[in-house]
Amino acid sequence: MRIGDLISTTRPFLSLEFFPPRERSGWPAFFNAVESVRITRPLFVSVTYGAMGSTREDTLDLVTILRRRFALEAMAHLTCIGATAGSLRSFLDAMVASGIDNVLALRGDPPSGERDARAFCDEYRCAADLVSFISRHYPRLGIGVAAYPEGHPESASPDEDLSFLKAKLDRGADFAITQLFFDNARYWRFVERARRIGIDKPIIPGILPVFSIGSVEKIVSLSHTRIPDELMAALVEAERHGGQKAVRDVGVRHALAQAQGLLKDGAPGVHLYTLNKADACLEIARGVASFRGVAADTR
Repeated sequence: MRIGDLISTTRPFLSLEFFPPRERSGWPAFFNAVESVRITRPLFVSVTYGAMGSTREDTLDLVTILRRRFALEAMAHLTCIGATAGSLRSFLDAMVASGIDNVLALRGDPPSGERDARAFCDEYRCAADLVSFISRHYPRLGIGVAAYPEGHPESASPDEDLSFLKAKLDRGADFAITQLFFDNARYWRFVERARRIGIDKPIIPGILPVFSIGSVEKIVSLSHTRIPDELMAALVEAERHGGQKAVRDVGVRHALAQAQGLLKDGAPGVHLYTLNKADACLEIARGVASFRGVAADTR
């Protein structure tokens, strides 16, 4: 079923994003984590892959298993960087044959160490081109796209970035999922600006729990996402006095507070970047259960 249709009939909701293990030897642990969080009743789940489609085949295999074995509405990520019409058709044909109804259309990242993604784009220069291709050749597929509340690092201005989002949605995408952010006010300002220029499709907030200071510093440097001073201070203080576990606890509490605030204020749902951490996912799901009308006991 198209996720856009599910969103229109199920609010508020929780959705989850996973990433494929680096090696297939890690798949049993991955599936154990999925089994643990299935009780949270996510509206849908998505599976990402590495730069230049480096784990594309694994992603397709995993979403197929999540659909068939776990009965989850699974969405595959698909990037157009370095892609040709033939390679896109091959992936999408296999996806449709596996019963997958939705795809997250992205431009994608360049190889490690490279900065200019456009140097690796040929037939398809941006995600809007990919959306056009999918909607033209695979009209039955549901399409999601990315949104950037604090602007894409490569955009010349916030207004330009917002125009790119509008182009993706106008060309056939059903909904958008935001890049991570740590201040809910930035999401709501972004949604307000989007509505002013005629964007009326769902914009799902993406939330990432912080598990280590090193990881959040890397994420901030890559995405240009700003982390509130008070949150950073709390993480540093937690590490000084309680180590890694204390940092994780602060990060999960902040993510939970974000999710609760977003749902309380009317967000259609929350997309949780799980990092395959089942325990944190369950903790957050319990905290937002009352907003979603599901059982709070997810132990």
